[in-house]
Amino acid sequence: MDELLSIQRLQKNFHERRLLDIEDLAIGQSRAYVLTGANGSGKSTLMRILAGLESADAADVRFMGQSVNLSPYSRTMRDAVVYVHQHPVMFSTSVAENIGYGLSVRGVPKKIVEEKVEEAIAWAGIAHLRNNVPNYLSGGEKQRVALARARVLSPKLLLLDEPTANLDGAAREQVIALIPALVGEGSSVIMACHDRDLIALPGVQRLKIRDGRLEVRQINASAQ
Repeated sequence: MDELLSIQRLQKNFHERRLLDIEDLAIGQSRAYVLTGANGSGKSTLMRILAGLESADAADVRFMGQSVNLSPYSRTMRDAVVYVHQHPVMFSTSVAENIGYGLSVRGVPKKIVEEKVEEAIAWAGIAHLRNNVPNYLSGGEKQRVALARARVLSPKLLLLDEPTANLDGAAREQVIALIPALVGEGSSVIMACHDRDLIALPGVQRLKIRDGRLEVRQINASAQ
């Protein structure tokens, strides 16, 4: 396996409690993972650590073959890792402007931003929402906008916290359908979730947190 990210002896304490004590975490390139575990097991904490939103101790961290830090968070990872919260924050502008925000902040020329935004809008199937204000979107629509906003940044590692929580019917199916497409375009995806359909996606490997430690399960067989 070509490794994108490897972490040795990751530890996270919360007051007097050792919340996470992970001996080895290895994430391959262009691979999909689901992170499971009981409520309070540390799933969201691990995701936030990987996104640079919480500090943690680690003996060795390598990203794209380069030695990096989790605390303080390395610039290499900051530019390549995108985190999508269960309840994505949206600006009170249009859907298109929300999707292009990250590119604009990075100084990408306006014409290229517009091209990438239009491509992402078509990819997510939300052309009819282009000029809408996100405040009035449904949960499923917001998730697709959030995934499109993440995709335009071409992340090496995409972290999704409960991407289908509180979604049902067509909205849930539409979000699930976008996951294999992201992996096919070269992103590695880690999804913290309890969704059995996400867990069962072909080619997905399950990571489970139990008592602060990480258990690696068998990779799901690829679809024939």
